[in-house]
Amino acid sequence: MPRFLIIQTAFIGDVVLATGILEKLHQRFPDAAIDFLVRKGNEGLLASHPYLHRLLIWDKKAGKYKDLMRLLNEIRSARYDKVINVQRFGATGLLTAFSGAKETIGYDKNPFSRFFTKVVPHTISNATHPKHEIERCNDLIAHFTDQEPFPPHLYPSAADEQKIASFTKYPFLVIAPASVWFTKQYPAEKWVAFLKRIPKYLQVYIIGAPSDEALAQSIISAAGNKLVQSLCGQLSFLQSAALMKKAVMNYVNDSAPMHFASAVNAPTAAIYCSTLPSFGFGPLATRSAIIEIAEPLPCRPCGLHGLKACPEGHFKCALLIREEQLLEQLH
Repeated sequence: MPRFLIIQTAFIGDVVLATGILEKLHQRFPDAAIDFLVRKGNEGLLASHPYLHRLLIWDKKAGKYKDLMRLLNEIRSARYDKVINVQRFGATGLLTAFSGAKETIGYDKNPFSRFFTKVVPHTISNATHPKHEIERCNDLIAHFTDQEPFPPHLYPSAADEQKIASFTKYPFLVIAPASVWFTKQYPAEKWVAFLKRIPKYLQVYIIGAPSDEALAQSIISAAGNKLVQSLCGQLSFLQSAALMKKAVMNYVNDSAPMHFASAVNAPTAAIYCSTLPSFGFGPLATRSAIIEIAEPLPCRPCGLHGLKACPEGHFKCALLIREEQLLEQLH
């Protein structure tokens, strides 16, 4: 029985996109034991996953390097056939290089890549040569599978479905207005303008972390729409995904909720402010749309991951997006 370990200890959305590797390995090696390593806080994404043998968790707060050594011992004792590292940072490179696996696979940008048995080029795509993250993930396993990337997949449980059942009785929209990065975040006043123009029969749920509640309440207060409700901090990752799957439309930034929608094939309207979908992190749902400014700006994109403030001070990449562009996705 083959034993595989997938390592992705980055952000929530990165873990979601890496689940395509898990899907493909299970399809190709149905009897394999497939383990997945995430950082603490992201383990809920893979709860009750039907193809996962074991979940490993790196708890940085318990002592970053102390817990890294604990993991290394655990990984070495598992005697994996292949360790597949989706990360490009030194800590996970160390785990990979010294895992004791028969084959160690990772990107060339990892500081420990010289010690891997299989090194794969990592390229950030652009408008001329677009390449989605799921394709980059597949590059790591293409040499022993094939060139076809598998989409990500999340598996909300029956209990997750039950949790959101009371919210799905009437047609509804889901809005995820927050982002870690300011320049990825569609402005609150723009959400308000949109909410004032949506059909009156539509319920609206705002999702996000507990820390997003203040933003949600500011939007609700300014919109003056009694059918807008905040669920920030009330739903788990998988419950949020289950809710999104049943929505008429999901309005998201270039952030983790967009990848939740992709992973349950939920209708997606992805709003891009400072970043570009050609970076390789666009929506993958069957019904999905990109919403961005119509005319190019010389300052866009201003960064790969977004910034804490608009470098030019005008934030035109967000403010020039018209409410009509969002409303069109309801037809």
